[in-house]
Amino acid sequence: MILISEPTPTLAQLRAFLAVADHLHFREAASALRMSQPALSSAVSALEETLHTRLLERTTRKVLLTPSGERVAVHAARVLKAVEDLMGEVAQNREPFNGPAHLGVIPTVAPYVLPALLPMFSRRFPRLKLTVHEAKTETILEEVREGRLDMVMLALPTEVTGLVEEPLYEEDFLLAFSPDHPMAGDDTPLDREALKGLDIVLLNQGHCLREQAIDVCREVGARATAATYATSLPTLVQLVAGGLGVTLLPESAVPVETGKRVRLALRRFADPAPGRTIGLAYRASSARSAEYGLLARAVRSALRARRLPVRIVG
Repeated sequence: MILISEPTPTLAQLRAFLAVADHLHFREAASALRMSQPALSSAVSALEETLHTRLLERTTRKVLLTPSGERVAVHAARVLKAVEDLMGEVAQNREPFNGPAHLGVIPTVAPYVLPALLPMFSRRFPRLKLTVHEAKTETILEEVREGRLDMVMLALPTEVTGLVEEPLYEEDFLLAFSPDHPMAGDDTPLDREALKGLDIVLLNQGHCLREQAIDVCREVGARATAATYATSLPTLVQLVAGGLGVTLLPESAVPVETGKRVRLALRRFADPAPGRTIGLAYRASSARSAEYGLLARAVRSALRARRLPVRIVG
């Protein structure tokens, strides 16, 4: 079966007709479009033929719109405006740092770093319409691969092919526990071996911080034996402050979590201290990959200016 599609109006035909509809005079319409009057008349006639209806009532002295012509003029104006908006938006999006950008951030980074970054984005990139999505590592990695997110801020390396990884900062893990814990009151840096035999409380499955804590424990033969798990880092802090074990706390979280009148004791580890690297990742195939590289530089500058307890990379 062969399908024969009906011809559709061209933009040139709509533009010609709308000019006549606006001026109700062929010579003035042709002058406004900077085209010859015969070419204009031919375009309007072609539109009438395509639509199978008369759009104009022509006399020797004037031009009038038919009822169909009045309705088509409204639609033509709407179509041409939409095309104009489309061209304008595409032209704007060709400019750097313009238009929508979707950023994914893991929960153990978002509340501690975003307050330093969002004002910077508004100030330095006012035409960038940034939206932030907070979710666990597996979720935001899937969404950036599928194109639902443009870039993600998470722990590196991701070990995902096709992504560019821009390290932003490194930070140490501190051992956090209740002030009533036997280890409290001593500022001597801890050896990792001290983790053996402790009840280590972790985040639930899906948090990369959980896996990083397990790796630290595994390196020294320690195990996370606590039966209690937390769904968020603030909850984890509350649990250990209440005496339900100890945990590893990223240093960037310390100013926020200890500023909530939480009774929490902290101990550093001896070098080389356990920690993590946080970075920005985005698709290598993205048309805006060069912009995201520049955004990573801006993020480093903003974090450095806020003097967060992290080591800026680069």
